[in-house]
Parts: sequence; structure tokens; C-alpha cells
Amino acid sequence: MGGEAGANGPRGRVKSLGLVFEDESKGCYSSGETVAGHVLLEAAEPVALSGLRLEAQGRATSAWGPSAGARVCIGGASPAASSEVEYLNLRLSLLEVPAGEDITLLQPGKHEFPFRFQLPSEPLATSFTGKYGSIQYCVRAVLERPQVPDQSVRRELQVVSHVDVNTPPLLTPILKTQEKMVGCWLFTSGPVSLSVKIERKGYCNGEAIPIYAEIENCSSRLVVPKAAIFQTQTYLASGKTKTVRYMVANVRGNHIGSGSTDTWNGKMLKIPPVTPSILDCCIIRVDYSLAVYIHIPGAKKLMLELPLVIGTIPYSGFGRRNSSVASQFSMDMCWLALALPEQPEAPPNYADVVSEEEFSRHVPPYPQPSDCEGEACYSMFACIQEFRFQPPPLYSEMLIHILVMPKRPSLCPSSSEQTPDSTVLLPT
Repeated sequence: MGGEAGANGPRGRVKSLGLVFEDESKGCYSSGETVAGHVLLEAAEPVALSGLRLEAQGRATSAWGPSAGARVCIGGASPAASSEVEYLNLRLSLLEVPAGEDITLLQPGKHEFPFRFQLPSEPLATSFTGKYGSIQYCVRAVLERPQVPDQSVRRELQVVSHVDVNTPPLLTPILKTQEKMVGCWLFTSGPVSLSVKIERKGYCNGEAIPIYAEIENCSSRLVVPKAAIFQTQTYLASGKTKTVRYMVANVRGNHIGSGSTDTWNGKMLKIPPVTPSILDCCIIRVDYSLAVYIHIPGAKKLMLELPLVIGTIPYSGFGRRNSSVASQFSMDMCWLALALPEQPEAPPNYADVVSEEEFSRHVPPYPQPSDCEGEACYSMFACIQEFRFQPPPLYSEMLIHILVMPKRPSLCPSSSEQTPDSTVLLPT
């Protein structure tokens, strides 16, 4: 039984009171969906009732201060800051009292009172409990009895506001680059550069984020690259703001010596079970970000932070390119300036690439037949001679030149591991 309560009274004894949902396997509900179930009552003897009602409530609360968590404030004290937003407030009567009477008598035994109601069609914020606030929904059955305190049973209702990661804004790749000079004034030891890219902005619980990064250490120090997923909770109350930040997952790379580089070709960082992003509540917000940073001994770390959205509708993969060559990634920043055409262009006209002067040097002075008039006959011989020139390149050759491009020069003058003319393949 989902929830139970027992009580004794002078007008009959209620052995148990419970509330169950019709589909107990259903983990969460969304706006517009129907919630159904039963209130179960077992009476040990005849019980006098004045009513049985069902209440469904949902609200977001944000508060902090000395008495933020207290339901009853002693001496009139109140939280330093508090705000509340109501999402759901519903009341249903499950027991009809006969007309002209104040009570009804319930016989001993087990009784079921079905209920059904629909959640509002307006967006409902996702259920959440944090340090300075919460978003909670509940269903409560209240048994009203004469001369006896009300008896109730309560069940929490998990609500989720669905976020589809297949929308265009969440499918856009994110790329950031930053460089930091290690040291100060005249005692600089060289720069450390970091370039990071992720394939899209939206992910779901359980997915692994492939991280593409290039770290170049031109300083004299040994540095360590790391990555982490951060959850940022923002609370607003009485015009004030509180922010809490948690690290929910992390991974680290290998040490990078002076004058060396390291590349992450899709280093995986798995998203643990976390609350989806909450972006539609005006007093509580939950955001996520991917931070890739370089730990530099004796200096402030170099950090790049990329925004993430943790959704509920998984990535379908239809927008992914299906090229085995493009799937190999290298952190060459020039790829952003490259736009591949959707369809191959037609080869140029021979007349556009061969001048009349060059053409005339290859065409022998053939005499024109007497029964032809100038242009009509001469064009026939011109078409034959055009095949003597070099044909345009094949599309396969053009594709190779498009996909292969030079890598940017190294920032470290002493580095001999890379050369400016080395070539790399583009990412997906």
C-alpha cells in the first residue's frame, strides 16, 4: 500500500488509511497528464464520517535565514528571505454525505474510493529539492470525522518538465579557446593554451560526453588537464539571490611537460543520475556546465566553461553526419571557417578556363568548306580541339583537398614534435 495511517476514536476505529496510484510503476508525470488511483480505508467497526476529500498541491519555495525550515515560527520570527510559486491546487470530494445529514456511517471492512484528476496544461517545473528551496508536488487524502481530529495520508507526486535535446539550439557544437601567460612581469615562463569542443549542448542522464581538446604547454612548468561537470543552483527570494555549485562528475588527463602538447580525441565523461535542467521556474533554476581546466603549479588555473543542458528526451542521432573520415577529430580551429556545400558544384565551362589566345595556339588553320558559312562549321572543329586540354579534377580528388587542411603553427618555438605543414582530419 502506497501510504497508510491508523487511528482510534470514540465513534469507530479506522484500522488503516492508504493511498495508491493506478500505475505505481509510473515514475513521473508531466503537465496535462491524468493522475488516477484509490484511497483505501479499512474500518474495524462502524465509523462515522463527515467527509473524505482529496487534495493535490504543488509549489516552489525558496527561503533562507534563521527560521527558513520551520513551519511555525516562534515569537513571530520569519526567514530572512522567502518566495513561493504555486503550480497546483486541487480539491476533490470522494464521499457524498446524504442530503439533510451531517455524517454518514461506514460499515466495518475494506473500502475503496477511486479518484482521477488532470494536471494543468501549463508548464510545471520539475520536482527538485535543494539547499535553499524545493519544488514539490503531493496528493493527500483527508478523512473528516466528527469530534475527532482529521486523519490523512500523503503521497509525493514526481513531476518532470520534459526537455528535448534534439532541438536545433541543443544540437549546436560548442567551441572555446583561451591562452594564459604563466608568470608575471619580466618573469614569464611562456603561455599555456587550451582549445575545447563538444559536439552538442544537450545531453541526458547516463550519456557520456566526448570531449575534444588540445592543450599546448609552452611554459616551464608541468601542467595537468582536467574536466568536470558542474551543477549550479540559483535561488531567488525577496529580491535576493543565493547560488550553490556542486561538482557531479570529473575526469583527468595525463601530465604535460614543458614544450609538449596533448590532445583529447573524444575523452569520455559520463553524466551521473542528476536532476534535469530547470529553466522554467522563476525562483529556482538548475543549470549545468562542462569545465575543462589546466592545473598550473604556482599559478591560477586556466579554465574554459561550456554550457550544458541536461534533458529528458534522448538524442535521436538523425542530425549526425555519416562520414567515416569526418568522424576523426583534430582540434584544428580552422575547421569553423570551412563550409562544405550540400551538393557538388558542376565543373567549369571550358570557355571559362581556356582563353581565346591559348586556344588559337593549339588550333591548326583548317580550311573551311565552301558550302559552310563561318560560325556554323568552325564550331564543329573547335569542339574537337577542346578535348586536347586538361580535364577538370575528379570529385573524389576535390573532396580530399576539402577535408585535409593545414594545422595551425605551434606556439612553442622549440617544439619539434609538430610542423606547420602537418595535416589533420576534420571532426564530425
